[in-house]
Amino acid sequence: MVKIKAFRGIRPEKSLASQIASLPYDVLNSEEARVEASENPYSFLHIDKAEIDLDPELSQYDPKVYQKAHDNLADFLEKQWLQKENKPALYLYELTMKGQSQLGLVTVTSVTDYLEGKIKKHELTRADKEIDRINHIEACNANTSPIFLTYRDNYEVKTITKNWVNTHDAEYDFTSYYDVTHKIWVIDDTHVIDQLTALFETNIPALYIADGHHRTESAVKVGQKRIQAEGNDTEAPYQNFLSVLFPKEELRIFDYNRVLNIPITEQHLADLNYYFDVTPKGTEAFYPQANHTFSMFFKGKWHDVSLKENFLEEETDTLSQLSAAIFQKYVAENIFGIEDIRTDKRIDFIGGIRGLNELESLVNQEKFTMAFALKEATMDDLLTVADNGQIMPPKSTWFEPKLLSGLFLHDLT
Repeated sequence: MVKIKAFRGIRPEKSLASQIASLPYDVLNSEEARVEASENPYSFLHIDKAEIDLDPELSQYDPKVYQKAHDNLADFLEKQWLQKENKPALYLYELTMKGQSQLGLVTVTSVTDYLEGKIKKHELTRADKEIDRINHIEACNANTSPIFLTYRDNYEVKTITKNWVNTHDAEYDFTSYYDVTHKIWVIDDTHVIDQLTALFETNIPALYIADGHHRTESAVKVGQKRIQAEGNDTEAPYQNFLSVLFPKEELRIFDYNRVLNIPITEQHLADLNYYFDVTPKGTEAFYPQANHTFSMFFKGKWHDVSLKENFLEEETDTLSQLSAAIFQKYVAENIFGIEDIRTDKRIDFIGGIRGLNELESLVNQEKFTMAFALKEATMDDLLTVADNGQIMPPKSTWFEPKLLSGLFLHDLT
């Protein structure tokens, strides 16, 4: 079972919440963040991507960037734009997009639980991205972005959280990026806090990382360093990291599509026809209906691309049958020789929220030569893969709506 804990959150002064809250640091590049925050001194991007306040020629990984993040956080606290809670609390964070809501519990989760495999992952991480967030956490002395976790639904947890929402006013209530409504409630009743922490410790066997593998690894490694340097005080803040926990039944994974920047040869097309049945479908975009099929856009037309039966029979478990896994094996590796899609510049990834028109546009503008729309994974797929101790191919899941940053920080002092 897993441990959760109330904490003294650092969060926005109520009237500034909508101005401080920003998209996550890894959704925007430095230039996009610079434009986004240029006329908003309250934007959390000044802390989360502090390079926007420095010379654009400076590397985003320069030590000056992390120092600037520290300085900007101190400034936000001094001006009381961000304020630390007087006593430990839990929080509820509801996001509503296109009429569909998901209600998460904001808490801190255990470094030890992660190390013992009770908080399960489904992706690998890159060392350079880990180092960036480690440096950022250490400079700010805080977890500055929450990790998006999920768990198998629990009736008692849902009953308590829904009851709190129905009987208390929201602390924050605003609509932001992509018309998503964000509401937050503060759970400051010690009896309710004790009920929820006990339920997780007795009824929830595991948590699963939905989004934020790099943030998790970075937070855990900072915690491990603090434990080694300062001692294994079980009550110390660095024993835990900032998380938002959502029941998996309320979440939806979007498709995560691929575009290739490779001159397409006759041999590539022959190889494609060797592994797949390829059927031209015309100019009207369509989504694939099964994991072993793709919608391919090439030379102004859409094609149905379906893995041939004899190859499909070789893929027997949940992981190998994922659309992203089939693409990785048969298209990326076997046809185009792309072994590491995380670093190979010949491939890029387009979140499904941007739609199939974005794939068409990128190919028609000759920024890419070929595009593939993939069937989205399910939450059950994710949990099964994680339970089996397996790793999904990179860029297998795209979650919407995104948790905003700046609404909660976890002080490590």
